[in-house]
Amino acid sequence: MTLLNDQRTRRRRLGVAGAAAGLLAALLTVGPAAATPDPGDRPAAPEKVSKSDAAEARAAIESGDIPGQDEIVHSDNMKHVTNIPKDLLPGTNSDLAFQGRYAFAGNYDGFRIFDISNPKAPKTVSQVLCPGSQNDISVSGNLLFLSTDSSRSDSSCNSTTQPATEKSSWEGMKVFDISDKQNPKYVAAVETACGSHTHSLVPERRNVYIYVSSYSPSASFPDCQPPHDGISVIKVPRSAPEKAAVVNFPVLFPGEGPDGGGNPGGPTNPGVSKTTGCHDITVLPSKDLAAGACMGDGILLDIKDPERPKVIDQVQDNVNFAFWHSATFNQKANKVVFTDELGGGGAATCNEAIGPNRGADGIYDIVGKGDDRKLVFRSYYKIPRHQADTENCVAHNGSLIPVKGKDIMVQAWYQGGVSVWDFTDSSKPKEIAYFERGPISTDTLVGGGTWSAYYYNGYIYSNDMVKGFDVLKLSDRRTDPAERVRLSELNVQTQPDYLD
Repeated sequence: MTLLNDQRTRRRRLGVAGAAAGLLAALLTVGPAAATPDPGDRPAAPEKVSKSDAAEARAAIESGDIPGQDEIVHSDNMKHVTNIPKDLLPGTNSDLAFQGRYAFAGNYDGFRIFDISNPKAPKTVSQVLCPGSQNDISVSGNLLFLSTDSSRSDSSCNSTTQPATEKSSWEGMKVFDISDKQNPKYVAAVETACGSHTHSLVPERRNVYIYVSSYSPSASFPDCQPPHDGISVIKVPRSAPEKAAVVNFPVLFPGEGPDGGGNPGGPTNPGVSKTTGCHDITVLPSKDLAAGACMGDGILLDIKDPERPKVIDQVQDNVNFAFWHSATFNQKANKVVFTDELGGGGAATCNEAIGPNRGADGIYDIVGKGDDRKLVFRSYYKIPRHQADTENCVAHNGSLIPVKGKDIMVQAWYQGGVSVWDFTDSSKPKEIAYFERGPISTDTLVGGGTWSAYYYNGYIYSNDMVKGFDVLKLSDRRTDPAERVRLSELNVQTQPDYLD
């Protein structure tokens, strides 16, 4: 696959859509009224780029090779329906979840609930202030789950940052009752080893199991000791969520010594992250399967017993993958797309220097049966448009677009925007649609862009870290059949059987 750097691949549309009229905003502190957004959870400060890189960015804009600053461009088959800017929660926007006519948007300062019954004009139902990065979010029934992966003074929504070296510090999972969407109630907190960077739900009728992914232990952290080579499993009784508790810590990378048995990283494997936990796990309950993206390793798991997930295959890519970030199954569960978050989401990696195989997706076929199933690499996919060296850009969160007989995915690429691509042929993936904004800055590397881009009931919803909540409409004969698929709930990391 070659990267294109041709202005004709981008269709310009000047101006950024404004907010939908009639926004309803109600700030719910769910804690002492003195709670305020906490700057201790902010991403790294912007970094000035070299004068030559800044000059190249400006020249690329002038020539039409990349969009202008904040300019919206898109393919002919993609429409930008609307944008809802940030409101009372100024932090970084993060992940998304869906239920009925509602979208739930994570933010480092809490979460926001939208009524999307009219996707052309989403309305804010409530905003909950509860600081604690990165507030990864999911929903099941009347419960909402929020990840805290920053060391806090306590588990309340009024907490402040506190060093992880202090035993009294808290990180983990928060549980809210959302039976009243206008007034969510904080009902439970569960502390987990090394906090909760992300989480994935395995929902059952009476209980919800949560797989908590976290990493980067240290001997100086009392609640995050090495080797941290597994995940926390939380059991939440639906009828009594206040009784939520950790019920297991399965070791996914057994091995001798203080570092466990995952990828050793450098210097053995230069440029590769050492495996000290998992970043994200996607479960496929209908097939009793899960796929884990675990820093230096990709894994396939059997989850017939949700309290005791079992690894059935483990793969590494010590040439092109730096950090295994997330995973997506295809509909038939015979493929997994793993993403590599080269640079941790804060670097400019969608350029000619990095090339098409790093900071990309890795497509793996699942071959064999039962415990003998193996992950077999087929190809890489990366967006076919260069970005400026002032734009953080790398493979990030996405979901399937449910089309029978096809493997099509929509995916976020930070300031690379949103890409829709077809991997029906595992060896020859190709992009079929895109949406993006021009760089936030032409002289400074500023973190921003699309964190998550998911397809839900006919529309694509994107949570932009800086610009807010975007709604996109894809009109293409290859994806139009997906409009007949309607879901009552979607947590992308709990992947549904879309076509059942």
